[in-house]
Formats: sequence, C-alpha cells, structure tokens
Amino acid sequence: MNSIQNTAATATENVRFDDKVNIAYTQTRIHKPEQSLLKQNRILCSDSPSKWLESYRMLRTRCMQQMDAMEWKTVAITSTSGGSGNSLTAVNLAISVAMELDRTALLVDANLRNPSIDRLFGIKTDAGLSDYLLNDKEISSMLVNPGVERLVVLPAGNPLFNATEMLRSPKMVRLVNELKSRYPSRIIIFDMPPILSHDDTLGFSPYVDCVLLVVEEGHTKTDELKNAASLLKDTNVLGAVFNKATDNKIGFNEAV
Repeated sequence: MNSIQNTAATATENVRFDDKVNIAYTQTRIHKPEQSLLKQNRILCSDSPSKWLESYRMLRTRCMQQMDAMEWKTVAITSTSGGSGNSLTAVNLAISVAMELDRTALLVDANLRNPSIDRLFGIKTDAGLSDYLLNDKEISSMLVNPGVERLVVLPAGNPLFNATEMLRSPKMVRLVNELKSRYPSRIIIFDMPPILSHDDTLGFSPYVDCVLLVVEEGHTKTDELKNAASLLKDTNVLGAVFNKATDNKIGFNEAV
C-alpha cells in the first residue's frame, strides 16, 4: 500500500472557536533538543528570546502575506552556493510559522545529497524521505516533532547519489500533493541544495508553489545571482533573504 495514505494518522489538527490550531500527536515521535545545541546552531526557541527572533518574525510575516494572497502552501528554500545558510533559514522560518496560533508547519529536508536538518535539531534518526522514495517506508513512522508546538520535521534519511531523479519522480510529486492538501492551515517548507551546485532544486521547483532564495551578504557574487535568476525565470520567486548581515539581522527583498 502506498505509504502516503497513512500520513494523516500522525497527528490531528482541530481549530477551536478562537482559531487556534491544537495538535494531538499520535504516532509522531517527539524530540526534545538540548537548548545549548539550539543556541549553538542559532535556532530560534519560542520561549527564549534571541537577537534573531524579530528578524525571522518579519521574514515570516512578509512571506506569509504573499503566500496567502496567492493561496500558496509550499515553498522551497535554496541558495546560490553552499554555506549561505539556507538550511538555517528554512529551520527558523518553519519555527516562526509554527509560532502563529492559526498555522502549522512541516519542514522537509529535501537536500538528499547533504542533509542537515536532523543535525541542527540533534535528532537521531536512521530513516527519512529517501527511505520513502526508495523503499516505501511509511512517512508517518519518520516524522518528528522537534519540541516546537505545531511544527513537524521530515528528515532526509540516507544520502542519495541519484537525488535529482528521485525528487522528480512521480512518487515525490504525489507526496507533495498529498502533504499540502491534507491540512488547510499547514505551510510546507522544503530545504533544498544550492541551485547552482546541482540540478535537484531546479528539477523540483515545478512541484512547489514558490522558491525563496538565500543570499549571503558579502559573499554571494553578482554573477551567481544573475545565474540563479536566469534558472528561476519560469518559477514563482517569493523573494531573496539576505543572511549573515553585518548588523546581525536578516533582510528580505520581495521578487519584482
């Protein structure tokens, strides 16, 4: 049996009269990360303010305004090159979305060549998205709540050498459609490899509603941005995030 049919069994979402989404996890594993690890990895903690919190809240608000206006539910986060911080941006944006009382967030590690989401949260897992794509392992058995209410993570699993082909496979397309149609309040964020390094992100981009590009201030070259823009010319680009800014804030420019 196709395992995506069982994804609904992992949690139930109930909207109360005050529009707050309540989650009751049934099969999803709950992981309680070490606060010191979160701080070391610059991951937001909802009950502990940080100097990045307001910047990510602003990023969330501007992204959600555009996505809501277009009725978009899925966004892929990429960069021009490695080390720009798109995985951290994906994590913190997902946490920020989950902080909103009327939304839930699903963070999918779709960097099947060099996964990092499990490491950032300190999640120990031996299975993930790649195991679903290769071996039909049930999605419900691999989802993890990383200690943040209304947020669920799907780890990447073991790295794949044929990541491009697997991300474009009919099975992956069915999964994306299933995930985004299951709950109306859910925003799905896919952490992707750098767009100029591999074909993975470009090949996968038609299956998501939009793409968010992470730019490392002072390091991302103009030619790289031009190349990325050319590759994404037929894609809904949500905007560009300026990461590692000198003022310890992140910036956001909407696509024009």
